[in-house]
Amino acid sequence: MARFTVKVHPRARRSAVTGRLGEAWKVDLGAPPVDGKANEELVRFLAEVAGVARGRVRIVTGTTGLMKVVEVEGVEQGEMERLLLQSS
Repeated sequence: MARFTVKVHPRARRSAVTGRLGEAWKVDLGAPPVDGKANEELVRFLAEVAGVARGRVRIVTGTTGLMKVVEVEGVEQGEMERLLLQSS
C-alpha cells in the first residue's frame, strides 16, 4: 500500500500532478472545493494515475484542508512515486 502527502489546488483548469513541495506532491484539481467535489476529483484522478479502482484510494487525513494524506491499496510505495513522477 502506498501512502503519501498531497497539496491540492482546487479550481484549476484541469487535474494534473504539477510537481513537489517538500515531501508533498502538488496536485491541481479541476473541481471546486464545494460539497466534497475536490476530494472526489482527487480520488478519481489518483485512481486513474495508479490504474486502480476508486474504492482503493482513500483520503486518510485532511478532507477539509489543502494538505491531505492519501493511501492507495494495491500499489507499492515506490511504484506510486514513479507513477506520480511520470504524470507530472
